[in-house]
Amino acid sequence: MSRQNLIEQFPLIEKMKKAEEVIWFNPNLTITEDALNSLSVTSEMVQDASDRLDRFASYLQIAFPETVKSNGIIESPLVEIPAMATAMKELFQIDFNGELLLKCDSNLPISGSIKARGGIYEVLKTAETLAIREGLLKETDDYAVLADKEMQEFFSKYSIAVGSTGNLGLSIGIMSAKIGFHVTVHMSSDAKQWKKDMLREKGVEVIEYDSDYSIAVEEGRKQAEKDPTCFFIDDENSTDLFMGYAVAASRLKKQLEQQGKKVDQDHPLFVYLPCGVGGGPGGVAFGLKLLFGDHVHCYFAEPTHSPCMLLGMMTGLHEDIAVDEIGLDNKTDADGLAVGRPSGFVGKTLEQLLSGSYTISDEKMYTLLALFADTEQIYLEPSALAGMTGPIHLASNGVALNNATHIAWATGGGMVPEHVKEVYYEKGKRLLN
Repeated sequence: MSRQNLIEQFPLIEKMKKAEEVIWFNPNLTITEDALNSLSVTSEMVQDASDRLDRFASYLQIAFPETVKSNGIIESPLVEIPAMATAMKELFQIDFNGELLLKCDSNLPISGSIKARGGIYEVLKTAETLAIREGLLKETDDYAVLADKEMQEFFSKYSIAVGSTGNLGLSIGIMSAKIGFHVTVHMSSDAKQWKKDMLREKGVEVIEYDSDYSIAVEEGRKQAEKDPTCFFIDDENSTDLFMGYAVAASRLKKQLEQQGKKVDQDHPLFVYLPCGVGGGPGGVAFGLKLLFGDHVHCYFAEPTHSPCMLLGMMTGLHEDIAVDEIGLDNKTDADGLAVGRPSGFVGKTLEQLLSGSYTISDEKMYTLLALFADTEQIYLEPSALAGMTGPIHLASNGVALNNATHIAWATGGGMVPEHVKEVYYEKGKRLLN
């Protein structure tokens, strides 16, 4: 389909190609139960992933002492952010009903981003599969044995590879190196230097590319295919990554219950998820729809220069279209979201489950970063602010938000060095003023 035909069929592209902020409401959204019945991914698969993470809890407490206080469970707080909600209403001169909360995946232990869920999970599953296959481990064993030197020597015979814009590389690199794998992270040009430096400090091999995320993934996949002892973690198509992210939903449900927050027909839940290639937000959204059905409304948030998932889902072309085909450059400071072509697996899985998607400019992400630091004393990386404007978009478009709970998913920021935080904040402060 030509670009002109696309614009005629989907007029929103006219604004998207100018890098304007837009919101898209999914016309294919349907009754959750009907949508789930047509999918190959299931609740049983999510439960299997949850059980596996529980088995690894004793190992994680040894390998990463910071997880001892959570009994080896990699989880983040859910916090109320009323000062930020008030500040945003004043900044944008738009009111919205409901309470605004932050899901602090920026504080996840080990790698400080949402990628600690899927990335670490897939590395652990790979390790478990290898150890069981060689008769070194049984599911009934205490997995603390994986911290033994003999086990690390066993895993050193194998390697892990991944393509990344940054955060996935951090989570997979840190976890793989710790358990004993040789690990290579193929990094795209938009990956931040401090992330590359941190990986190298952890003993990870980092290969840099002058091109974007898709090329880094493609090259990583090609090199891994040449080595039978190398396992490539495919952010675009991995069911294991997807399931690791989906486990977040049951944990969020418990947090909401502990805080006395209802989710039902009269108390809707709106969740805003920053989106790159789609695996992390897609897995979380799928898990939430399994648990809350039609009472949860999931929206993806993407940079104005990289709205790949919105473009793929709106046109129905999924991975067969990239943002450069509508004239966008895929250049954004939101490095974790700098993806030009979406995951077809995620887009097709969420075709009837996702409520919609919206875009946000880099300038607005920086502005919100500074505002958030000033109002709540919480510091995030730019991409993690993408979810914050969800309630503003919905209120501006007349979506009913009575008795709503809004959750902005903070996808990263916990590992950002202090001097880089200062640069982010100063840029945001200049824009805010």
